[in-house]
Amino acid sequence: MTDAKTKVTLVGTVLAKPGTEFIYEGEAAECGTCKVKKACNNLQKGRKYRVVSIRTTHHDCTVHLNGTTAVEVTEAPITLLISPEMAIINSKIKPEFSCNKHDCRSFDLCRPEGIVEGEKYIVVDVLGNAPNICDKGRVLKLVEIKPA
Repeated sequence: MTDAKTKVTLVGTVLAKPGTEFIYEGEAAECGTCKVKKACNNLQKGRKYRVVSIRTTHHDCTVHLNGTTAVEVTEAPITLLISPEMAIINSKIKPEFSCNKHDCRSFDLCRPEGIVEGEKYIVVDVLGNAPNICDKGRVLKLVEIKPA
């Protein structure tokens, strides 16, 4: 990814390490009365993020073991299998989730976590051919994408 924008947020202190990736799942019920809940819940639900740096700010928290720590995050690239026609660097795509074969070896790459269904993404890198043969017989390319 090139020149990714960072955002300051709070994460559990255990997760506050550069390189840690996570899917933001949204606000927990216990956050309702917290004074700093806006700082923790300022990311987009369902998106994948990567911690790029740690700050010194620390807060007690009823949700996270050992409290929370301020960090800078960027949206992390997502590895995905798509058709070769769509695997063009810098092109915008809208991932389609037509396969529902949960027992397929490639299922986690065809339907990775961190993609918000219906949104557009940019192909940032073409990594090569699919590591496994598609159970439906499709030819697929492995790419990295980021939100458009």
